Amino acid sequence: MPGRTWIYILLVTACSINYIDRVVLSVSAQPISKEFGISTIQLGYLFSAFLWSYLVFVLPWGIYVDRVGTRRATTVGMAIWSAATLLTGTSWNFSSAFASRLLMGFGESSTYPAGGRTIREWMPAGERGFATTVFNCGGYIGPALGSVLMAYLVSDLGWRGAFYCAGALGFVWLIFWSVVFRQPEEATFIGEAERTKILGERGGKAVPGKSAPLTALLKCKSMWGLFVTQGCAVYTVYLFLTWLPSYLQATRGLTLLKTGFYTAIPYAVAVPGTMLVGALSDRLLRDVGVTSGRRRLMVVIMLLCSSGILLTPWITETWVLLTLFSISLTSIGSAVGLNITLTNDLLTDPGNAGRANGFLVTGGNLFGVLAPIVTGYVISGTGSYDWAFLVAGVLLICGAVTCWTMTREPISPQEA
Repeated sequence: MPGRTWIYILLVTACSINYIDRVVLSVSAQPISKEFGISTIQLGYLFSAFLWSYLVFVLPWGIYVDRVGTRRATTVGMAIWSAATLLTGTSWNFSSAFASRLLMGFGESSTYPAGGRTIREWMPAGERGFATTVFNCGGYIGPALGSVLMAYLVSDLGWRGAFYCAGALGFVWLIFWSVVFRQPEEATFIGEAERTKILGERGGKAVPGKSAPLTALLKCKSMWGLFVTQGCAVYTVYLFLTWLPSYLQATRGLTLLKTGFYTAIPYAVAVPGTMLVGALSDRLLRDVGVTSGRRRLMVVIMLLCSSGILLTPWITETWVLLTLFSISLTSIGSAVGLNITLTNDLLTDPGNAGRANGFLVTGGNLFGVLAPIVTGYVISGTGSYDWAFLVAGVLLICGAVTCWTMTREPISPQEA
């Protein structure tokens, strides 16, 4: 087993904890709404609260990651969002819960910039697609485990106890991160042959503190294409993440525990599915090289497959619905992960990886922050979830068109 397997484990578990801390509110929505007297529209705003601060701070986090390195930035980010999750359990009304979720979003916005740079530092270029989808599938492991585990904890300990347990999990992870993680040049858990392979095949040397100005990065057309593509994809991610439990309860008449189980199914299917797609994308690029940008074809295909959620309003059988959602989540998870990988593929200097991924994730969350709110208004105005899925499906098609037409040039900010 290669030593960098430890990096895979740290990346996927960090991302999983990130999403467990997000989904605990979705699972707890009904008891919290009842205790605080929250309306459907207010609930939509509460669901989206962490995304507001996430959106504002993800790019500054990317710049911070490039400046101080992944080890320190990840430590600070995980500590902040885990503390914020603990604080959510002490909330006494809508405003206090909203404030704690804003703080959580600030901390969580470190995850993808730091994770993207870690992958660029640690993984050979021919392994990058698989590595990114493994990292990103933490966004599905988290909801899959979290939906079931948190439903059980809410039922057994109450919603406050569930938040306390979720927050504590992050601090346990930090212990392992502090002990294990080092740069490949310094890590003692890899052999010299593996170190040589990583340093020789990762594509450039990522030195903290040495990167191009952000203004130069923003002059690159492909960066904007990736930005919009990510936004169109992530909208659907947050539609599922925030409203799927409530949708299943409202339209299928499920109990809290059954809702947790049914919510977990599409996410559980997506975990191996996204990994397989990531490995396939690396294999298909073996003969042409990652810098060709050909990975965009896989991104486009995955976005179009995910747009199948347009059929949701016409499906009546629960098992068919779960199958459709499983396909859609697998496809959208693959698209998001491969779009991040495509960013690293097109980026000529790994020293810009933190801010490039920060800008990319800003695009994702600019759209993502709207999903819970728009859905709340749609449900309130129409009394149905149908239009929520139609909006998401159209955005996925727009994302496919954008990726195909706007990501055809290398990202070379020094020359822009």
